[in-house]
Amino acid sequence: MTKLKPTHPGEVLQEEFLLPLDISQYRLAKDINVPAIRINQIVHGKRAISADTALRLGKYFSTSPEFWLNLQTHYDLEFESDKLEKELKIEVKILQISKLNPKYIS
Repeated sequence: MTKLKPTHPGEVLQEEFLLPLDISQYRLAKDINVPAIRINQIVHGKRAISADTALRLGKYFSTSPEFWLNLQTHYDLEFESDKLEKELKIEVKILQISKLNPKYIS
């Protein structure tokens, strides 16, 4: 089974917001007062969404900043998980659950 490549938040920004709303990268950058290169790099998956950008996008699109940060966090975890999968199996031991305080076990 082929695993899908994680979706960068820039792709969501482009496909779910900019294109349907007919907003250019340049207009978005100007409207949220950031350099145009920042939006371009995000859209092309070359830059992560920072807290600053998440706050600006959240206000502009009437979404929460958490929406944007969650997209970024999910992407980062999926990307790193794919990259480190073999190493983690070899290098990281698993703590025996019986040694943990029960209040930390969900």
